[in-house]
Amino acid sequence: MSEELAPEIIGGKNPVLEALRADRDINKIWVAEGVQKKGITELLQLAKEKGVLVQFVPKKKIDGLTDSNHQGIAAAVAAYNYAELDDLFAAASSRSEDPFFLILDELEDPHNLGSIMRTADAIGVHGLIIPKRRAVGLTAVVAKSSTGAIEHIPVVRVTNLSQTVDELKKRGVWIAGTDAKESVDYRQMDAALPLAVIIGSEGKGMSRVLRDKCDFLYQLPMVGHVTSLNASVAASLLMYEVYRKRHPLG
Repeated sequence: MSEELAPEIIGGKNPVLEALRADRDINKIWVAEGVQKKGITELLQLAKEKGVLVQFVPKKKIDGLTDSNHQGIAAAVAAYNYAELDDLFAAASSRSEDPFFLILDELEDPHNLGSIMRTADAIGVHGLIIPKRRAVGLTAVVAKSSTGAIEHIPVVRVTNLSQTVDELKKRGVWIAGTDAKESVDYRQMDAALPLAVIIGSEGKGMSRVLRDKCDFLYQLPMVGHVTSLNASVAASLLMYEVYRKRHPLG
């Protein structure tokens, strides 16, 4: 059975629209007085079709509901459901594709998680795996940062990432991670196999215990002065490399 979070207030036109499209259980939508109806025609139509109450209120009321850049639109939605590991394998099977998962090792910035989800949805990642402790979960800030991708990417939250990696290996998934030393250029990645890529945390990177479980270690070559990339940027490069290898031109 999947785990749930407490109900959330989400803000922003795209997050609310994607929640409607995904048939999320929405209690109410607030629209600030003065917002042009012409720009939210689809949102209002979907809300009407699904029987969701839309209330026009002063902008300051929405300001009090959420501190996100809400664009004059907010919604009270049911809890985000966490998926099970089997759901990720089912997603890959339904598309007749080898599994491609992301494992996020104690990622703490909700904007990074939202950005990663956005890219993951764009290239067809089958799901994300995150730890329950010392990591950001599915929040309204993540939903806003993902611009609606949170409605389409299954996320599994586990107690122990190390044990989960062991389970993935037993189910035929190969594990890849990034490391500046003792690794090969990420452009040499073999993506034509069931694969899970580990993305390290913003400060510490990938933990030693997970590094030791990797079947492959890749590095992102850098010729400038910085020593590392933002977690969401590194994740995007790796995801698109997998996409490039699995969907070659011609």
